[in-house]
Amino acid sequence: MNNLNSILIEGNMVRDPLFRSTPKGHQVCNFSIATNRFYRQDSNLEKEVAFFDVEVWGKLAEICNTQGRKGRGVRVVGRLKQDRWTGNDGKNHSRVAIIAEHVEYRPDFKKNSEAASDAEALAETAVPQTGESARIEELEAVGF
Repeated sequence: MNNLNSILIEGNMVRDPLFRSTPKGHQVCNFSIATNRFYRQDSNLEKEVAFFDVEVWGKLAEICNTQGRKGRGVRVVGRLKQDRWTGNDGKNHSRVAIIAEHVEYRPDFKKNSEAASDAEALAETAVPQTGESARIEELEAVGF
C-alpha cells in the first residue's frame, strides 16, 4: 500500500523569496507563508497564526522568484519533507518543510505606476473595513 503525503495550504508570504542555484545548477526558491485560523473561545473570537517554510525547485522556482513578494497571497500544493541532523553540540534537530509542486498567487494589486497607487489609496479610503477586522466581523455575523 502506498502512503499519502499531500498538503494544500493558503496564506500570505512572510518575506520576499530567496532564490539560489545548487552547485549542480538546479534552481531552488525558499519562502515562508503565514496562515490565520479564527476560533471562538468562551465569548471571544481568537486568532491563531502559523508559519510554514516552502521549498520550490526547477522552473517553478524561477517563477516564484519573479512573482512572489512579501505580503502576497499564495496557495501551495505539495508534500511534506522532514530534515534531520545532529548539531555541533551533539543534539538532534529536525524541521518539516513543504516541497511545492504547484503554486498559485492571488492577484497582485501592487503596481509601480502612480495611477495604480492613486487607485489603491482611493480604494482604501472608500472601504471602511478591510482585511482581518472585516473578516472577524463577518465571522461574528454568522454566529461563529
